[in-house]
Amino acid sequence: MASVAATGGHDVQRTAYSIIVAASFCHMLNDIMQSLLTSLYPLLKANYALDFVQIGLLTFAFQVTASLLQPAVGVVTDRWPMPFSLPAAMLSTCAGLLTLAYAHEFYVLIIGACLIGIGSAIFHPEASRVARLASGGRHGFAQSLFQVGGNTGTAIGPLLAAFIVIPRGQTSLSAFTVIALVGFAVLSWVSVWYTRHRRSTAGRAPASRALPLPRNKVLMTLVVLVVLTATKNAYLASLSSYFTFFTIEKFGVSVQDAQLLLFLFLGASAAGVFLGGPIGDRFGARIVIWFSILGVIPFALLLPYANLFWTSVLVVLIGFIFSSAFSAIVVFAQELVPGRVGLIAGMFFGFAFGFGGIGAAVLGVFADREGIEFVYRICSYLPLLGLLTILLPRLPGHR
Repeated sequence: MASVAATGGHDVQRTAYSIIVAASFCHMLNDIMQSLLTSLYPLLKANYALDFVQIGLLTFAFQVTASLLQPAVGVVTDRWPMPFSLPAAMLSTCAGLLTLAYAHEFYVLIIGACLIGIGSAIFHPEASRVARLASGGRHGFAQSLFQVGGNTGTAIGPLLAAFIVIPRGQTSLSAFTVIALVGFAVLSWVSVWYTRHRRSTAGRAPASRALPLPRNKVLMTLVVLVVLTATKNAYLASLSSYFTFFTIEKFGVSVQDAQLLLFLFLGASAAGVFLGGPIGDRFGARIVIWFSILGVIPFALLLPYANLFWTSVLVVLIGFIFSSAFSAIVVFAQELVPGRVGLIAGMFFGFAFGFGGIGAAVLGVFADREGIEFVYRICSYLPLLGLLTILLPRLPGHR
């Protein structure tokens, strides 16, 4: 647990590792359930005779539901914190899984995807806030540890889909409600800590909301960060949503082998997220953003033209380098607009999901018309927009 003491007029707070680990663990459980949706696309495509446009619409329904609600949830909880919204979010995700397990029509799949999106919208802003409250000032470390839980869950999801759901059928999704119940229990405990933390700090002056830079420069920097996030997630959507189809079509691998290749990418992404935060605490978030956004460009340009071996190597490099930026972007934005942790977390987590959903839907149209390999050639140029990183300013008091 965190303890707070007054020293020289400043608040000193120890890092509450158990709370950060619990939030990260539940992020893993949440994203395991969420990633099952995209991992099941080949099965759903066969079961319901879906085309790529409908596959894109499923991703759109999930991610845009989360995108539209997350900033709103962040604004509301910045003003009126709701600790017990966290276990409620897990129940929504659980309901979405059950809906997907027993869906009989395409529109029911859409409803299930939306329920999972609602769970995501409620979970991410408040869980990100809890991680920051428990950080003891190590914001990059806390945010990366929290985020790596999600990336780990996203990486595990395809393995569970490949070895459990695909062999046993769509209805086996209902077994994963056990994961939701575990998450519900842990998040209930986290919510109790969150409530006690708020009570223990109720008499303290609220954090300053003074902007560190002129208002116009803050707005311009936020726009740049949003564009970088949009670019990153549109590209990652092309990998997470269609990579299995790409490897099956181009290299003739089996569905299970394609899922294993997807696991390589998602596992590397989790490692990149984990290291990005502590490096940002040491050298500054701006440095991490520079390395991540610009360092991935040559590998992304090579990917569409690589053979199977080099494809597996390149997706690991791309996942590791590109994903290291996300924690740094969130921390940079939270320091740029102090006192708005929920809004920033909701905006960037939500925008990440939302733009990925829009990108997936658009890419589905191109995949149907021009072929999946054409999509990957086009997407290879998206990271070039990362050159906008040059516009990011230095924050006062930072290295």
